[in-house]
Formats: sequence, structure tokens, C-alpha cells
Amino acid sequence: MKIARVAEADLGELLPLMRGYCDFYEVAPSDEELLALSRALIADPEREGVQLLARGDRPVGFATIFWSWATTSAERIGVMNDLFVAPEARGSGVAEALIEACRAECAARGAGRLTWQTAPDNAAAMKVYDRVGATHERWVDYWLPV
Repeated sequence: MKIARVAEADLGELLPLMRGYCDFYEVAPSDEELLALSRALIADPEREGVQLLARGDRPVGFATIFWSWATTSAERIGVMNDLFVAPEARGSGVAEALIEACRAECAARGAGRLTWQTAPDNAAAMKVYDRVGATHERWVDYWLPV
């Protein structure tokens, strides 16, 4: 398996995985909006973040990292906003490899930690996160439309 940063040429292969991720969370941004997000990251990976694509014989997963800061630890952080593995590739180590690749991107960027969230009922994902040695936080999320 190979994991690399997403480039413009990868978008056709990435889009079905992004759509699968959105379907899992029962949301429906348009293909154009998803591709615009990816293109923004490709255009400015130093300030915006990066997407990574995992491939075996074909693309099987992706992760998205956004750059931010954490005042509570006074350090730059990488926020793994997305992690998705195609159903047929789950349990094969793809998720763990993507997390490790995200961690390496953070280290190269000078970030002190990689953070992420998952749905409270996503038990399968939590098992992966426990397996890689991640620390479980206890925060409640809020949001407002702008």
C-alpha cells in the first residue's frame, strides 16, 4: 500500500471515497463543493492542510488534515478532520497507516500533536484509535451557521 498527498490528478479517484465518507455521516455536500475543498488544500498545503490518499491496487482510503493552533497546549496542531477507509479494505491496516502518515505530516510541519473527533457511536473507529495508542478526550462540540 502507498500513501501520498492528493494532487489534482487524484481527484477523480478521491471523490468516490469522499462521497462514501459523507454518506456514512449522512451529509450531502455537492461533488463541486468537495472538489473545491480538495483543490484549496492542494493549492496551499502549508497554510490550509493536506489530504492523503491510500492506494493498494486502487484507492482504498483517505485522510484530511487541517492546520491549527491549540492555546491549551500552546502549540501548532494538525486536525485530522476526515479519515475514511472503503468498506472492503477495513480491518486491513489502512486506517492505522493513514493515521501514521498524518502523524508524519504533522511532525514535518512542526505540529506538536494530531487531534481528531469521531461520532460517539462509531465504535469500530474507536477501536482503531485505541489500537494506535490515541488518547480519548471528553469535549462537547457546538456549531453555528454563518
